[in-house]
Amino acid sequence: MHHDPTFIHSRREFLRKCGMGMGGLAFASLLQRDLHGAPTSVNPLQPLAARRAPLPSKIKHVIHIFANGGPSHVDTFDRKTSLDKYHGQKLPGDYIATERKTGAAFRSPFTWKRYGKSGLEASELFAKTAAFADDLCVIRSMQANVPNHEPSLLLMNCGEARQVRPSLGSWVTYGLGTENENLPGFITLCPGGYPIQETQNWQCGFLPGVYQGNYVDSSKKTVEELIENIRNAGLSRPAQRKQLDLLARINASHQSLHPQDAALEARAQSFEMAYRMQLEATDAFDISRESISTREMYGDTTQGRQFLIARRLVERGVRFVQLWHGAGQPWDSHDDLEVKHRKLAHESDQPIAALLADLKRSGMLDSTLVIWGGEFGRTPTVELPTPGSNAGKINGRDHNHHGFTMWMAGGGVRGGTVYGETDEFGFKSVKDVVHVHDLHATIMKLLGFNHEEFTFRHAGRDYRLTDVHGKVVQGLIA
Repeated sequence: MHHDPTFIHSRREFLRKCGMGMGGLAFASLLQRDLHGAPTSVNPLQPLAARRAPLPSKIKHVIHIFANGGPSHVDTFDRKTSLDKYHGQKLPGDYIATERKTGAAFRSPFTWKRYGKSGLEASELFAKTAAFADDLCVIRSMQANVPNHEPSLLLMNCGEARQVRPSLGSWVTYGLGTENENLPGFITLCPGGYPIQETQNWQCGFLPGVYQGNYVDSSKKTVEELIENIRNAGLSRPAQRKQLDLLARINASHQSLHPQDAALEARAQSFEMAYRMQLEATDAFDISRESISTREMYGDTTQGRQFLIARRLVERGVRFVQLWHGAGQPWDSHDDLEVKHRKLAHESDQPIAALLADLKRSGMLDSTLVIWGGEFGRTPTVELPTPGSNAGKINGRDHNHHGFTMWMAGGGVRGGTVYGETDEFGFKSVKDVVHVHDLHATIMKLLGFNHEEFTFRHAGRDYRLTDVHGKVVQGLIA
């Protein structure tokens, strides 16, 4: 698949000079319409049109809450009383190799409690989220490949850490389209800038560019700040309409001479979409239209506002919304873990609980898959002083890809369930291990796809999200 950067740039410039006024959300991805290799179920003239999954599924939307940096499972959803017993002492048995040097056992500084009829044990950090214990499917036996942020982020998001591959959100949007063609099918919200690996986390890879994730800096408050150029100061909507109509006539004349050029029509549709989005996006991102009680439920904070925007987006038909905690790797607590984790959880616990409550109230939780987790967990042992890592402090945890926790909720998920186990200290997954590839295979199943058959032809090979790996974990499915 070949893209000419110069051509893309000129089209982007053309859209800007035409005064379409969508800047941040009429992205290059909407202009890179390359549908070579798309399956016959995808109409090249309407690549975002909603499609049925081949298998039965309740899920219509996905909200992926990414706690980037790696939250500590032994301080959130995987209590280890053995760490209390051995606190400050060397753990018995052989050590598992860690990225940095770690020392004695480090007990969790947080209090724990059981929640719901299921008796889920969770720490005070996520007490409000844990109130929905009977809706959560907590996976305590997650496993990744390496203890580094960059490859682990790409593995979690794209199923591959070494080569450019489409992200989960891109695959989902490619397979299902979107229910609202006036908005992008895949939107990613991250306040303050990009996470580590930046746009690679929501890349479309070799899939058509229309399935690329579309980034919004959710630290902004007003619609005009969230979406640059959402309103055109130079042209009225009727004038813009006349421009588009003229462009459509020119394109139609050209296409009559080149009837096989589906890409031309697709590009014309991208201009139409940018025009329509001026109204639709203004509505979706304007949380002032919500009741005061709803806004208070989420909280007037960066996290509260972006979680409320996420609900408004899926409510309006956006297929996949990804929520990042913030720029960089905020959950990466190599030092001051208690202070940092308490702050980060305080920022996100109420909005997560509000989102779950809101989705349940409206009945949308039955048709929405909510996923929470980071790229890996953290060690049950304390990290020793490491130059450039923890400022010489001995009160944090190193990366741990051998065992960590994620949870899911929503349609088709087995709520009120704890699946899998790590060892008595939380170092390694030992029972019902769920590799990231297995999680992806299960997500595809929940969405109505056989992960082994859901492929895209590229460079003479059929690719899939799980590559040649992955198995569906039936224990996570209701």
